[in-house]
Amino acid sequence: MSNVRTPATLKRKSSMPVWLSIGWRTLGVLSLLGLAVAVHWFDREGLRDSYDGNVSFLDVIYFTMISITTTGYGDIAPVTERARMFDALVVTPIRVFAVLLFLGSAYNFVLKRTWEKWRMSLIQRNLQDHVVVAGFGTTGSEAVDELIARGTDPRQIVVIECDGDAAARAEALGCNVLQGDATRDATLEDVKLSRASAMIVAAGRDDTSILITLTARHLAEKLPVSVIVKAEDNELPARQAGATTVINPVSFAGLLLANSSGSRHIANYITDLASVRGSVALNERAVTAQEVGKPLAAIATGLGMRIYRDGKPYGFTDPECEALQPGDLIVEVVRRTRPA
Repeated sequence: MSNVRTPATLKRKSSMPVWLSIGWRTLGVLSLLGLAVAVHWFDREGLRDSYDGNVSFLDVIYFTMISITTTGYGDIAPVTERARMFDALVVTPIRVFAVLLFLGSAYNFVLKRTWEKWRMSLIQRNLQDHVVVAGFGTTGSEAVDELIARGTDPRQIVVIECDGDAAARAEALGCNVLQGDATRDATLEDVKLSRASAMIVAAGRDDTSILITLTARHLAEKLPVSVIVKAEDNELPARQAGATTVINPVSFAGLLLANSSGSRHIANYITDLASVRGSVALNERAVTAQEVGKPLAAIATGLGMRIYRDGKPYGFTDPECEALQPGDLIVEVVRRTRPA
């Protein structure tokens, strides 16, 4: 038995509506029929009507239709060499197209699916700097919605989901979709995880999310991986599995509720920072050459809140922020730029 594995193929909703696709096919066939009728009419001297000897325009339409449908009663027939060559080289291909487009159920089942499989295989081979989202439940779908609202092209998002209905919802958004198990090496290799720019893990269960993170870290050592966990005691295992960011919505919600009990506007401002609908946003970037040696408070792009130096965080009140160094990462509050 062969051990060669056939890679799974992505799916993505076609950008062309169904009615437009059908319309183009219909227009194509009608154009070809019109061409055949026109040539037969202008070359009607090459046709012979055994009924009355006169070839009228209705006779031309009649002859064209029975020729294309292969009925061929023989009452009207091409008699000149030019008319016969036209029927052989033009009408016959039109007949084939008409059968494939309207009468051949094999068209949709074979040609279309083969084309889609080839198209998605090509996209899959060329995936680069994409975002992989493992799980398209409530949290995963909200993350994708937020990414799209922030300006991320849905074609640069790859969703891995086992449930068919959830996968269909992701596909309807224009995302690439792979229906499979994200805990398996083969699945993550199929979405070219090693070439991704980031990964979001929202499997719905902490143990599954941690296993996905462990598998992802095994395949892509430096990939930023964000994981959501529901239990506080699973935050440490998630980090040990390789997650660069661990989010506990219950804990975060508790912080917001605690702040809102004493101050009405703090929770609103934090939400404003996190949401694409807010007027301000948090931004992370590398220090520029012009900023090296200057204090964090002197940056001109926004309000400096924190720096990361050698992986350690320093707040704007710490002495380390008095002089920025090459390699520092700056976290700043900036004015929100609305996506076009």
